[in-house]
Amino acid sequence: MRHVLLLDLQDDAELIAAYRHWHRPGGPPAAVTRAIRAGGVAALDIWHVGDRLVMVMETTPDFDPVANAAREAADPAVGAWDVLMDRFQRRLPFAADGEKWVAAERIYGLDEQP
Repeated sequence: MRHVLLLDLQDDAELIAAYRHWHRPGGPPAAVTRAIRAGGVAALDIWHVGDRLVMVMETTPDFDPVANAAREAADPAVGAWDVLMDRFQRRLPFAADGEKWVAAERIYGLDEQP
């Protein structure tokens, strides 16, 4: 299943550069990458423009976002990564309380068009 999520960065060139640096190949801690893969995420890309991030995630059929969130919350490496990333990130103004990445709704598919 494909998930598309959005989040903003602090509108600060130095913070954005640092965020991008943390996401270079080998940048995230290996434990974080392992946790993502172990949670049923088959592929994950983060796209960036301006101060906006778009995450495109492909998950396996057994992906359970609630169980995954609970498992990641109990993992100290993932928790430390989340605290570090919070420095760079800015919640979308319409995000629910406690919501970081906001799921986008698919409203168009070329394959569905006549």
